[in-house]
Amino acid sequence: MRDRLEHALVGALRHGHQDALMFIDMDDFKTLNDTLGHDKGDQLLQQMAGRVLACVREDDTVARLGGDEFIVLLEDLDANPQEAATQAERVARKIHDALRQPYQLDSHGYRSTASIGITLFGGAQRESIEEPLKRAELAMHKAKAIGRDNLRFYEPGIRTAVLVRATLEADLHEALAKEQFLLHYQAQFDTDHLTGVEALVRWQHPERGLVSPAQFIPVAEATGLIQPLGKWVLETACEQLALWALRPEMAHLTIAVNVSARQFRLPSFVQEVLTVLETTGANPKRLKLELTESLLLDNMQDVIAKMTALKANGVDFSLDDFGTGYSSLSYLKLLPLDQLKIDMGFVRDILTDPNNAAIAKMVIALAESMGLNVIAEGVETQAQRDALEDLGCHAYQGYLFSRPLPIKEFEAFARRA
Repeated sequence: MRDRLEHALVGALRHGHQDALMFIDMDDFKTLNDTLGHDKGDQLLQQMAGRVLACVREDDTVARLGGDEFIVLLEDLDANPQEAATQAERVARKIHDALRQPYQLDSHGYRSTASIGITLFGGAQRESIEEPLKRAELAMHKAKAIGRDNLRFYEPGIRTAVLVRATLEADLHEALAKEQFLLHYQAQFDTDHLTGVEALVRWQHPERGLVSPAQFIPVAEATGLIQPLGKWVLETACEQLALWALRPEMAHLTIAVNVSARQFRLPSFVQEVLTVLETTGANPKRLKLELTESLLLDNMQDVIAKMTALKANGVDFSLDDFGTGYSSLSYLKLLPLDQLKIDMGFVRDILTDPNNAAIAKMVIALAESMGLNVIAEGVETQAQRDALEDLGCHAYQGYLFSRPLPIKEFEAFARRA
């Protein structure tokens, strides 16, 4: 690959055309190795290589750098950089779509995604082979930083953005070690009463102040730090449940805890939850685990087995952001769920967008037909609450009732509720 890249650099300089280099990295590949084994990881890489090769011309170069990192070299593109970029993006999107299709790893169905960085080189500019490689890698990291499963061209500001992300990642490691995280609690109501809360993690950085979850959760997901962070959230929430159990006015409250797909896929997840419940003394019937639809994209049997094991011990399950993902309704009926959660995106425009109102109505009807509870998040106005109630939804969460509060403020709010 390096030899071909060297020749491409010389040829592009001599003939004045543009070439493109792509840096492809599979998302969350380590989790596959950790859960299904390295032999399945090898199968995925082999199938991935075949798909990439099928998307390029015979004269283009596809190489594996190592691990789950691949390079694609596209030569003899248009001399005009804009047209060359369009040609490169067309191939990149073809590769991106191909890598999103389901994989069959022996008896396991599996879905994966990739992040792709792209850079152009050539024209009148002479450079070493390291420079386009570094630019393409930086662009790939930018694609991961904005949520993975994406592609990005190199831009001059990317280097700074990647350095900022690297600093954030280092700070996250330190935050876990120095216990800089805390939980805020957002109230959940039925028609008349406070029934529970959702536990939401916050990061109290010593210099940045309160860091938004939108900034640090994607980084925690991408780096695997979501696993120890998720365990800390679960432990802290269960400790709070045990404390509330000693207070008659709080003992009826439930706590909903978000569980990431990466955390749930750990082979030890069920035992970790049961150990936390045992060591804290929390009542499992007061714990609700919120799962997202992305969790249902692969290895459904493992998902069902883990949910069933925890359900047998009293833990409830809610399917978060329902209607925004890709879950199959045929699978939904197999899951031991207790609740569907209407996403705030549908609630926000429920009064002005007939489609959102129709989706909310569908979720409520589906929940009722399956014997499930339903709760709407992001309820900010009385008119939204009334519209949901008219549709048959009688449980709510949102700023109309309370913003997420630190524990002392929430307990003061609960006494007034």
